[in-house]
Amino acid sequence: MQNRLPLGRRLIWFVLLLVLPLTVSAALPAVRVHAGGHHLETADGRPFFWLGDTAWALLHATDRDECSHFLRTRADQGYTVIQANVLAEMNGVRRPSALGEKPFLHDDPTQPNPAYFDRLVEVVDEAATLGLYVALLPAWGDKVTAPWGDGPRLFHLDNLPVARAYGRYLGAKVRGRSNVIWMLGGDRPAVLDPSRPGDYPNSSGIAAGFPADHDWRPIWREMIAGLHEGFGTKALTLYHPPGGSGTSATLGQEPWLDLNGLQSGHGGGHDVPIWENIAHDYALTPAKPTLDLEPNYEDHPVSPWPRWDPALGYFRDHDVRKQCYRSVLAGACGVTYGHHAVWQFAGRRNDSINYADRDWVDALQRPAARQMLHLRRLIESRPFFTRIPDSALVVTRETDRSRHLVASRDEAGTYGFIYFPTSDQSAQIDLGRLRPGPLHVRWYDPRTGFARDAGIVEGKGPATFTSPSFGPDWVLVLDSMAAGYRAPGL
Repeated sequence: MQNRLPLGRRLIWFVLLLVLPLTVSAALPAVRVHAGGHHLETADGRPFFWLGDTAWALLHATDRDECSHFLRTRADQGYTVIQANVLAEMNGVRRPSALGEKPFLHDDPTQPNPAYFDRLVEVVDEAATLGLYVALLPAWGDKVTAPWGDGPRLFHLDNLPVARAYGRYLGAKVRGRSNVIWMLGGDRPAVLDPSRPGDYPNSSGIAAGFPADHDWRPIWREMIAGLHEGFGTKALTLYHPPGGSGTSATLGQEPWLDLNGLQSGHGGGHDVPIWENIAHDYALTPAKPTLDLEPNYEDHPVSPWPRWDPALGYFRDHDVRKQCYRSVLAGACGVTYGHHAVWQFAGRRNDSINYADRDWVDALQRPAARQMLHLRRLIESRPFFTRIPDSALVVTRETDRSRHLVASRDEAGTYGFIYFPTSDQSAQIDLGRLRPGPLHVRWYDPRTGFARDAGIVEGKGPATFTSPSFGPDWVLVLDSMAAGYRAPGL
């Protein structure tokens, strides 16, 4: 008995035994841009498919049990990135969080509230134990640019040191956590375009009293510089733009921007041609990965601005699948799913915003939320870094956007993916763009992740394929017999 450690030291060892395995298991390799410029990888060279979820209000709107339930659910469903605000959109500075904390003392950005930011660290660490990366928005756009929203505006062109100091503090809080990604922006423009004053979001900025050429980029530059200083290294960095726009035009030359982000959004009706926006960014030099950071949310009212017509209905799972598959096969490095009730955590504590038709707990299990894993598995089932978009695979040209097909293939032609958005849809596919020889044909079901064998064809010249008569949507998978790939589910 005399050889036993004193009680205090025994307690320390007990805690270390509990914590050390957790720390080791939580260590995720950082995400970076692959050398080819169009894809992402982990620091140890493994492919990384960005499958995100917009949990914008996660930190502010959930208690510990709710947050854990959300993170576990999305991890189980195969998501890789959670996009979350530090300073939440809906009055997230002045109104206390679900745990009763506000981010700043006296709403002063120079006086961070340690308890609020300690909770942020807990969320990031819990996500890591589940294999999730967290794309942190240091401040939703209305805290910086504020053409509209609750604000308050905290960071201005005349207080740039405050933005940098806040970034430095935030970076230091999560220092050493390799599952952190920085996402600036937050549904607001980085600069207004004086040549298009009547177009959104320029019109909103001007209506709010800003000059037609107002430029907020200096604020974001200072904030990201502070983030990198506090974090101690450069983490993957991107920017979340307003609906209907992307970052390549206004931020593409910023040295801190690693990815080009788009938001096809919810206000353009069905079948917004995201494939054109992705193709534009994919063709830019120098090459950068690109992706849609906010396609139409599942169960979001269709085009609700300036006033929603209920006859337009809601975006449902088919709408979500169409935009996600089209953007990825057009060349994106991944995609972000979103649900209208989840981003705001609508429920018993948080009032519904913009006609949400259910609460967030129910929404976690909606069809498209569970089906996104099948997109990830399909892309990861074939050579990852050599996947390229190839619109020339599709010979048939559809004038109806709802029937638009998008195609991707391996650089060496060992496989091809062609997304058919409707059932019983016929299209000519140029098999000559794939490796010569016999091709194995399968129809991949994006609802179930299973594939139907459709035989063997000779890989030369155009051939007509017709999607199955139910569905409604399908992915035509063509594999060189020499490659011997098997689609998921077979």
